[in-house]
Amino acid sequence: MTEVQSGLPLVSVLISSYNHANFIEASIRSVYAQDYPCIELLVVDDGSRDDSVAVIQRLQEELGFNFLVQENKGLCTTLNEMIARSSGRYIAPLGSDDVMLPERLSLQVAFMEQHPETGICAGGILLIDGEGQPLSDRKQRHRPARRLDFDDLFMDRQPGPPAPTLLFRRSALEEVGGFDPSIRIEDYYVELRIAHAGYFIDILEQPLALYRVHGNNTYKNRRLMIDTELAIYKRFEDHPGYEATRLRYLNAMFAKVASEDKALAGELLAQIPWRSRNLKTLKGLWRYCFKRIA
Repeated sequence: MTEVQSGLPLVSVLISSYNHANFIEASIRSVYAQDYPCIELLVVDDGSRDDSVAVIQRLQEELGFNFLVQENKGLCTTLNEMIARSSGRYIAPLGSDDVMLPERLSLQVAFMEQHPETGICAGGILLIDGEGQPLSDRKQRHRPARRLDFDDLFMDRQPGPPAPTLLFRRSALEEVGGFDPSIRIEDYYVELRIAHAGYFIDILEQPLALYRVHGNNTYKNRRLMIDTELAIYKRFEDHPGYEATRLRYLNAMFAKVASEDKALAGELLAQIPWRSRNLKTLKGLWRYCFKRIA
């Protein structure tokens, strides 16, 4: 249904697919299961080497969405090109291994329409495994609704928005120039830039998506994540909280990797001055010295 027919703003859902043949059908079908009627879906296969293209072509024949196949360009470049081809007032990137819950877009659009100061609306997530089964309750994260400004996000004063639930106001995304292809982990940096431009990030309490935890999640590449996060902080080094934010992150990551990657842990520890070490550093030192890598 179009925006003119429904009287509702159009949402462009963008799926950049890469080697998720086992998961992509659930992602695509979750878009069509939305109770919000005004959606366009664009799917690009970004150079998958598995059976993703065949799966998506079969679904395209059934459902009729916009689909392109290309050589690998990377997520940020692909998303920017999809945004340029899309028409929605709101933009919803969706990982090709994640799943939207049915009320997601109706809740987010209603909120965004009432809050023009909001550049990004997100929500809660439920964790599932590679087979689509819920993880145990103790691994789930239930957090209250919250509003974040730039300092909240940059200085980690409140938990940030879960990536599988991001809904962008197109005008805010275009104001900051879209996604930056030089940053490998795209979501955090664009969130900071939109907040830095003066918009709020609002996170609803309701779970809006299923986040799939499996062996190829990007966050499991510790060195990539850490190097990228530090590079993002560096982009805002004129902020008065820059050094405190950088050192807080180094301490936290040292404690996290101390028993799983001794070489990386040693590099992180060398960047933390003695005066800036804290309880997390001590915990990390114990793991670094006495806990063996599994």
